[in-house]
Amino acid sequence: MWGTVLASALLLTGAAPAVADAAPAVADAGWTPAPIVWTACPADPDNPTPPDGECGTLRVPLDWRSPHGPSISLAVARHRATDSAHRLGVLLADFGGPGSSNAELAVTPSVFSPEVRARFDVVGFDVRGTGRSEFIECDDPGGAPSDEPAGPAEFAALRTYSEKKVSACRARNLPVFDHADTGVNAQDMDAVRRALGEARISFFGISYGTLLGQQYAEKHGDRLRALVLDSSIDHSAGLGRFLGDRAAAADDAFRQFAAWCDRTTTCALHGQDVFAVWEKALAMTAGVPRAQSELRDRVLKDMYRPVWDDLGQAIAEAAAGNPPMTAQFSYNYDSIRLAVVCQDFDLRIRSFAQYSVLHAEELRRGPLMRGSTLGHGEAMACLGVQGPPSNPPHRLSIPRAPRILLLNSRHDPATPYAWALAIHRQAPANTTLLTYEGSGHGVFDRNTCTRSAVDRYLLAPAVPEHDFSCPA
Repeated sequence: MWGTVLASALLLTGAAPAVADAAPAVADAGWTPAPIVWTACPADPDNPTPPDGECGTLRVPLDWRSPHGPSISLAVARHRATDSAHRLGVLLADFGGPGSSNAELAVTPSVFSPEVRARFDVVGFDVRGTGRSEFIECDDPGGAPSDEPAGPAEFAALRTYSEKKVSACRARNLPVFDHADTGVNAQDMDAVRRALGEARISFFGISYGTLLGQQYAEKHGDRLRALVLDSSIDHSAGLGRFLGDRAAAADDAFRQFAAWCDRTTTCALHGQDVFAVWEKALAMTAGVPRAQSELRDRVLKDMYRPVWDDLGQAIAEAAAGNPPMTAQFSYNYDSIRLAVVCQDFDLRIRSFAQYSVLHAEELRRGPLMRGSTLGHGEAMACLGVQGPPSNPPHRLSIPRAPRILLLNSRHDPATPYAWALAIHRQAPANTTLLTYEGSGHGVFDRNTCTRSAVDRYLLAPAVPEHDFSCPA
């Protein structure tokens, strides 16, 4: 992505190009989706609660540039509006990951309020590579080198390992692996809209799902009735900001935890210098392979919700010489990010010299957490991906979209508040920002204020033109 001299300057600014009001990437050349045939949803052996809705499949072109060529099947699920006489339409939802099953989400009764479920058919489709839509899964070859190389030789070893891993994953998951970026998923979403016979849809996205909402608004903004983006991905982030903003956000969230611990007697570290105990925990795990990165990863994931009590206990145990197990994602995130995140962002690091500049900036902006294991892990996972991204980052341009409700916590460890502000600045004419004045990732259901704001917007849809906030 960068030349060696230009790299040092642009790495740190994270510059990304602008884009004009985006029309659909390709014409569908007369392609028409077949109607979805709805049947009972299959039972989930891991969930005793039966699905509350109906399921179906939709065939879409594998490659939207060749709409009459090979096709693939997408899993779709729907929970019909319980008050059909006052139905407002369809609400599509994507809870991100990438890797979560949106079809499963749609038939989970408690996700949305009774008022929203009364007025909308809640619909979810498993985007490519997830759930029952051409699931992408890679083998773990084991023996992975550290993703924080200390010199050119270690960087070269990591790059070789990553290239082999990505190549094997791609070979195992062709052809969908080459056609799974979020721009493609946005084309699929419009196919779902058309198959449902809806002139317009509403959309609710959380975390990585917000990128799907943004890209749909770029391509098909006039087909949106309402758009909620909760904890947003900033697609304009270049490599420097992708790493640096997340490093700063992780440190900011950790400081919120320390402040909570100081004032909360149930915190395992109450009455101690939280930062000193944290440094001790890092030192205790420094000599054990992967122990320190797993501790940092565990702490970051505890800051998502956040679960402060567990976080304090994890640090206390690590400082005492008993590092806790890493918290794992329950879906195929480690696999699908190679086909999605690595194609939605230009995370190609070309040399150890470039890596050194980037990593120094991570440590400068996030000295407490030593950078973000999320941002750093994604960038290093993409080390072995060949060629430019198929869906390169760019500034948001959505003049045909309706007024959008953005939500973000001020202290989000995963999607920085700075990213929500950046999106707001890129589309000031039709975005309103709701700031949750607390910590965590994903805020629409945090309290009455956040939930009622989302419900009012979806049901109206109307949102104040001026930004507003909800207390923690």
